[in-house]
Amino acid sequence: MTVPRPVGDRALLLDTPDPQGLAAAVEGAALPGVEDVVVGAATVLVRHGAGLDQRALAAALSRLRPTAAIGATPAEVVLDVVYDGADLADVAQLAGLSTAEVVARHTAVTYTVAFCGFSPGFAYLAGLDPALHVPRRSSPRTRVPAGAVAVADRWTAAYPRQSPGGWRLLGRTAAPLWDLER
Repeated sequence: MTVPRPVGDRALLLDTPDPQGLAAAVEGAALPGVEDVVVGAATVLVRHGAGLDQRALAAALSRLRPTAAIGATPAEVVLDVVYDGADLADVAQLAGLSTAEVVARHTAVTYTVAFCGFSPGFAYLAGLDPALHVPRRSSPRTRVPAGAVAVADRWTAAYPRQSPGGWRLLGRTAAPLWDLER
């Protein structure tokens, strides 16, 4: 972890190879004035109240080390996926696998939500088989349908709603992924 750096006057950003573990440590420390902890791919953003001494908070954060999350057991969500995505054959070629092997490797894993971002409900899922770590498309699509199941770099995800996107599409799910009214 590097020295926490200010993001405006009400937040600090910490770089870390273990953002989930560091976020758990920040939450477990119950530091006064901390209002929110936001996990990213390789960072943790710590938002704090107005008037808090950022230097003192930065010093306290610098002493923390990643820990295991404490709390309720996460719920398991199972998505039924039809593997007929526009990029399934491309992913197979890039990975040096058959399309059947891509599907088998993609379905053999229990994924963990690492963080959410890009759009509401878009969960970056960790645990993707390294053979399926393929780059994003060189040219993003202007419209990816809701429910599209995709891979990019070390992540997999299901698009919660129609949006632009540059991930490689493996298939689709009919499961509702984001409900603004819920």
